[in-house]
Amino acid sequence: MNLGFFTMPLHRPEKPWARALAEDREAIILADRLGYSEAWVGEHFSTKAEQIPSPLMFLASLVDATEHIRLGTGVVNLPHHHPVVVAAEAALFDQLSGGRLLLGVGPGGLMSDGELFGHQDMVERYGIAMESLDIILQIWRQDAPLNIQGQHWNIAMEREIWPHAGVGCFPKPLQQPHPPIAMAMIGPGGPTSEFIAERDYIPISANFVPVENIEGQQRVYAEACTRLGKPVDFGVWRVCRSILVTDSDSRAEELCQDPDGGLAFYFRYLRGVRRIAELRELENPSPTELNEFLEVQQAMDECVISGSVNTVTDRLIALVDRLGPFGTLVAAGHDWEETDLWQTSMRLLATDVMPVVRQHAGTVCA
Repeated sequence: MNLGFFTMPLHRPEKPWARALAEDREAIILADRLGYSEAWVGEHFSTKAEQIPSPLMFLASLVDATEHIRLGTGVVNLPHHHPVVVAAEAALFDQLSGGRLLLGVGPGGLMSDGELFGHQDMVERYGIAMESLDIILQIWRQDAPLNIQGQHWNIAMEREIWPHAGVGCFPKPLQQPHPPIAMAMIGPGGPTSEFIAERDYIPISANFVPVENIEGQQRVYAEACTRLGKPVDFGVWRVCRSILVTDSDSRAEELCQDPDGGLAFYFRYLRGVRRIAELRELENPSPTELNEFLEVQQAMDECVISGSVNTVTDRLIALVDRLGPFGTLVAAGHDWEETDLWQTSMRLLATDVMPVVRQHAGTVCA
């Protein structure tokens, strides 16, 4: 079982952008030094709290600052981009990074981004994303002449071609036939799990959903694999969780009970952006009132694994026993309001917790 890292990122909106970006870079550099296998970075255009509009550009700043860690987009929201641009930029990044790209793609989950780009309906965005992905793969497979007439995209290059001089040759990634493609899941299964199974993509279970949803995702994925005559291999599965390792259980409880602490803010924000219309009707609510309205404590109880080394180890072992062994545990990055707190947590997770969890997962597999 590998250990990965994912950051949306999510910071207090009042934090200076340059400082937030510096902290996000420091977190991934630290993850590389601690032996984390991969780091995923999100993409958003219309929120100060999650302000990385180009994960590929951000991750490119880390190619020479890291040595081994694979760098993933978590995710590129395909309806917000022209597929030719995504294909070219992803291929360029894969070449620059020596083949370290993990390409996470999706329809875009932030409603404000959907409004900004004119695609507010999730079903529509999903259809655009799937068509865009097929175009990207086709561009990586072939060069001009090209003529794609789709429902959402029409792309052609049939006349201005000069192969001898390279004109009409599209950028290709270093990894062949293409970099690993991943898709994140929130709900308990459904068409995304089936699509991932059909295409042999990487499934990623989000860190802000209850374990019941992950069980549903795995069940639908396994059923789809069986129907297609494919082996069910959970070795490709990424399970994301918010994990905080502290020096004592009491310290972890104190941090989790703080109504305006970093973890409470994280889940308050995530739940709030999906209910903006309702929040507008509230009159200057306090963090505590917002937490109650948005059921933040319930979300933290379901999704946060925190405590001492022993407690976190026990809880992760229980997670493995419940889900069965899976390929990569992905720890979510949180705002470094207390830098030492989160740096220590990342280190303890890598050096003290994961060796025991891996050993247990190995015995389960055996």
